[in-house]
Amino acid sequence: MKIYNTLTRQKEEFIPIEEGKVRMYVCGPTVYNLIHIGNARPMIVFDTFRRYMEYKGYDVNYVSNFTDVDDKIIKKAQEEGLDAAEVSRRYIAECKKDMEGMNVRPASVHPLATEEIDGMKAMISVLIEKGYAYAAADGTVYYRTGKFKDYGKLSHKNLEDLQAGHRDIKVTGELKEDPFDFVLWKPKKEGEPSWDSPWGPGRPGWHIECSVMSKKYLGETIDIHAGGEDLIFPHHENEIAQSEAASGKEFARYWMHNGFLNIDNQKMSKSKGNFFTVREIADKYDLQVLRFFMLSAHYRSPLNFSEELMQAAKNGLERILTAAEYLTRLLKMKENTEDEMTSQEESLYAASKEYQDKFEAAMDDDCNTADAVSAVFELVKFINTNVSEQSSAAFAQKLNDRLNTLCGVLGILTEKEEEMLDEEIEQLIQERQEARKNRDFARADQIRDELAAKGILLKDTRQGVTWKRA
Repeated sequence: MKIYNTLTRQKEEFIPIEEGKVRMYVCGPTVYNLIHIGNARPMIVFDTFRRYMEYKGYDVNYVSNFTDVDDKIIKKAQEEGLDAAEVSRRYIAECKKDMEGMNVRPASVHPLATEEIDGMKAMISVLIEKGYAYAAADGTVYYRTGKFKDYGKLSHKNLEDLQAGHRDIKVTGELKEDPFDFVLWKPKKEGEPSWDSPWGPGRPGWHIECSVMSKKYLGETIDIHAGGEDLIFPHHENEIAQSEAASGKEFARYWMHNGFLNIDNQKMSKSKGNFFTVREIADKYDLQVLRFFMLSAHYRSPLNFSEELMQAAKNGLERILTAAEYLTRLLKMKENTEDEMTSQEESLYAASKEYQDKFEAAMDDDCNTADAVSAVFELVKFINTNVSEQSSAAFAQKLNDRLNTLCGVLGILTEKEEEMLDEEIEQLIQERQEARKNRDFARADQIRDELAAKGILLKDTRQGVTWKRA
């Protein structure tokens, strides 16, 4: 298997630190709002990569954090008159709902920044002792960027280039030794969450969080670090500087970064009105369609989101699901039939391995899901051509297993849930109304979520509750 390593700018054969095991860290979202479809791309592509590693027999320790203390979270909390921890808890729960809808499996561990403060203070202390960091008079602790000789090795720019090209991230101030030094610890501000430290009460900088969480759950050197390409600089560059200065060891052997997601060929932004949350997409499409759309392009390529492309993804996914549904129906018809494959069917089944081989070759080539999806389409065409009601149950079962295996790696669910009857929906809506009347809001929210999970979307209006199928 080959992986394109951002660090070396070339595809490299993947060789794990420990045979049969993979230690992988993926930067997770900052939880101050519902996740948007830009957040969804790394979640989906690296979940798929993890699934493929497990398909190949690796034991994968997959860590993905939630940044639950940040300026944006604090701002949101102040706007709503809430505690910052309350805001982050709410949006972590909402993020997990969206992940479930996209069939993104939970990580081995989802560490929270606020639960790892002691580790951050310990690493900062080590960096100060080694001369890589210093405390300013106001209680801010800065990292001495110029002292780390390899700074810029991930973004492939030296400090002079970075200073010239990224002036927007430079924060000047008399307390800094160098305007390009970055913050490890921030002093407390009124109304903000804070923790005691040797440098005074405050909170950690963003970059130190991932360095510490990666070290705690995966060790000082990990196999793969991944995230969106927008994180290469400064976040991942700073992680390397902190981690390697503290440990004296290589931080991550392979760096994987997914490309940007554009909306109708434009950068996604709220000001342009082209900003979509995953929840908004779920109002129009099954989130399996969003997942399939994300996998229809190579993860390193820029991806353009549009209604036309989502509709094409929906149609493509339907082709796969229709073939899977046909095989399931055929197997139900033949469930009491004990027949074996004919010699012709055995030959055909052996020939169908070609598509599994193509699938594996694509995934082995830097997780090329676009070509892997093409191989699945070829298998679907083969099934449609060669399976009929006259086929043996054994032949249909073997092909069904092959299709389900490949779709499972992609995280595509091939079994459709049976649709709820209108009467069942109305009954649950009535129960929800009763729960709200009795101020049992937890039960009311639970019913809403149960219905949403089955593709039933509710809308509360002055005239009452309306519903539709997604």
